[in-house]
Amino acid sequence: MIKVIYFRIYFTDKSKFNIFPYITDKSKFNYMSRTNLGEFEEIVLLTVGVLYDDAYAVAITKEIIDQSGRSVNVSAVHKSLYRLEKKGMLSSRLGDAESKRGGKRKRLFNITPFGKNALDESMNLRMSLRQQIPDLALKF
Repeated sequence: MIKVIYFRIYFTDKSKFNIFPYITDKSKFNYMSRTNLGEFEEIVLLTVGVLYDDAYAVAITKEIIDQSGRSVNVSAVHKSLYRLEKKGMLSSRLGDAESKRGGKRKRLFNITPFGKNALDESMNLRMSLRQQIPDLALKF
């Protein structure tokens, strides 16, 4: 079993922070080895690709609603975005400050090569399974 030292940074106020090392089992954090996507995660990941350089939580939420017609909460999108980023399938950066947002910057997301690989694997699995269904099973 491989042990890895990670560092957690705790901010105590605006100028001071403390760094605490901790040791953990590497296998718990090896997200790069698994590409399993839930249905909603896959939709969020695909929508990030569709929006490309304008992929932020509110725009992603609106696009999912427009494309799928399903009711989506922006907090669910936020949670999925951060989970996908933690898995290494998305990267994020802060956009420019906008006066209409009170100077607040948007967090913009992009698909990583690992995210593209996860989408490709998901599509290949779906296509493979779909092609294995006998025609007779789909005659109604």
